Amino acid sequence: VCDIEVPARLSFSYEQLKRYHLVERCVHVPAREGSEEEILLVHSSEHLEVAKSTQTMNEEELKRVSGNYDAFFFHPNTYRCARLAVGATLQLVDAVMSGKVCNGMALVRPPGHHSQRNAANGFCLFNNVAIAAEYAKLKYGLQRILIVDWDVHHGQGTQYIFEEDPSVLYFSWHRYEHQEFWPSLKESDYDAVGLGKGKGFNINLPWNKVGMGNSDYLAAFFHVLLPMAFEFDPELVLVSSGYDSGIGDPEGQMSATPEVFAHLTHFLMQLANGKLCVILEGGYHLKSLSESVCMTVKTLLGDPVPEITGEMAPCLSAVESIQNVRAAHKPYWKWLMYEDTSFLQNLSTKSHLLNKANTNPSTEQESKMTNNDEAVKVERFLELHMKNILFPVPPIKTATTTDSKGSAHLLPVPIHLVKEMDKTEIKALVSGFYADLVKEDKTLLSLGSMLAILDKILKKEVCNGIAESPTAAVSVAVALRHSVRFGFQRVLCIFVGDMQIIPNTEDGKILMIHICEKECFTFVLNNFLLLKDAEGNDFFSAVLGFILPVAYSYQPNLTVIAVGPNRSLGIHEISLLFALLQGLAESRIFAVIEDTEINLMRSVAKALVGASTPHFGVYVPPTQEKVNKIKILRDQFQQEWKMLQCSGKLSI
Repeated sequence: VCDIEVPARLSFSYEQLKRYHLVERCVHVPAREGSEEEILLVHSSEHLEVAKSTQTMNEEELKRVSGNYDAFFFHPNTYRCARLAVGATLQLVDAVMSGKVCNGMALVRPPGHHSQRNAANGFCLFNNVAIAAEYAKLKYGLQRILIVDWDVHHGQGTQYIFEEDPSVLYFSWHRYEHQEFWPSLKESDYDAVGLGKGKGFNINLPWNKVGMGNSDYLAAFFHVLLPMAFEFDPELVLVSSGYDSGIGDPEGQMSATPEVFAHLTHFLMQLANGKLCVILEGGYHLKSLSESVCMTVKTLLGDPVPEITGEMAPCLSAVESIQNVRAAHKPYWKWLMYEDTSFLQNLSTKSHLLNKANTNPSTEQESKMTNNDEAVKVERFLELHMKNILFPVPPIKTATTTDSKGSAHLLPVPIHLVKEMDKTEIKALVSGFYADLVKEDKTLLSLGSMLAILDKILKKEVCNGIAESPTAAVSVAVALRHSVRFGFQRVLCIFVGDMQIIPNTEDGKILMIHICEKECFTFVLNNFLLLKDAEGNDFFSAVLGFILPVAYSYQPNLTVIAVGPNRSLGIHEISLLFALLQGLAESRIFAVIEDTEINLMRSVAKALVGASTPHFGVYVPPTQEKVNKIKILRDQFQQEWKMLQCSGKLSI
């Protein structure tokens, strides 16, 4: 009898979605049964016939047939439920591909990612996500599909189906423990990279110990998945969304909290023009599962992402696994061409396995009691944790001011117009606190719109905002000091382009990163001035390999991005930078733009309101010179910003 893959998994998740008032905000796509033709896109006719025959079997016969498979249990209704799971998944693909919805989630069971062409396996009868990929290729002529499998078990079924297929990039992280954990396959390790034409398109990231947390999962995205995904440039993203990789799960025994799934979802929404289908796989702690489902759906709906919790430092075992995946895939990916990659021996966990072999096994009864106690503890923890991380969503997403040039009406429709601050009010504020920064009248007057928007963000009346300024550097200096005065303790400020940056005096409360054309690698207080010419596809190695890991290590309460003249980043890159950084500071971002170029304003505004990021075109690899410069920076700062430690040289 299977006592964890139960109907309550769906009912609990759905009830929690209703409690958060998320159901009413979604478009309901009716489920249907997948047809036999659709199932045969992936499975053999023999497998289909066996599954069909179980509908009329008695208990003895069902036990006998189930015994032919590993960890699979037939019931007379299993076949119909599995067909509904396939059909619901395909309905979601149709809704997304036809443009009826931007993205969506299918709450289905049984799960699918273990089932193989000719066999049920691990609670899975038909491979929902694999069928969806084949269906999307056939119906919509897609040539590049990304499957992200964040379930805690390896989706070996999906791997076997696509391992020779370069049109599907399959990424799976999974509890492995050096092949000790189910399904205990050699081919679940990092060196299984695909076969034939599919070499390089199968990415296995094995977790060799339990307890992996938020920072380990984010590091895997920054240093493995996202660079590969942007180079692969998928037309559709499918997620095998197992939440047994979350805290409290009896199978996974990992430590990641529900909000990490909001962050992972947010990153995947920047791919494939936002076409994202999330399909439920595992997840067996009902509270952990249901909260994680809600975090995913909230993000799909465009809500601000909660701040991530926990120390932002991946563990040594995670670093080893990430390094090994990068080394195994170096021959196949342009972005890895100039990276330092060498295989590591997983020394941190080999000794742990030897100890494990010598411990006395506890009785099944004892371990069940421990599991139950643990489950209750996690439930209590999550009750409090969710109250702490969830926050009222500001009523307005994006604000700007009515400007004299009248360009506000050209910005995307959902933008809210804010009235500029009164001139006497500005003068009083400046003479009181910012007189040393503001020397000219024209600067003084331009602060009216900037401060009006910033105040709304600081008071959490709007989520983010965009202001034009003829003197961005001065405006930003005032904005930073104003934010710290307001009580913000950690402000991240990114300058793009040529700007005379005014050093800040708020020691330790402001972190500055400068993406500029001049060569400048100085580090003052908490100020970086760096990243010469991160244009084109050097942008990805700069942003994914350096800026995002530093920003997540820092965990700001507010992000300010200033865009000035002579910038080395194009409009697409700037928009993507804004989109990626919305995962931080409860999505509080303030854009200050010293440029009246309406296309830039419009593009940034679209990114802030949550429109999908524009297509980047053909991937061009970064130059060796740029990769080396970023490597030097990573080596220089990885002791302080630990999320950098998964790439380049290790100094832990």
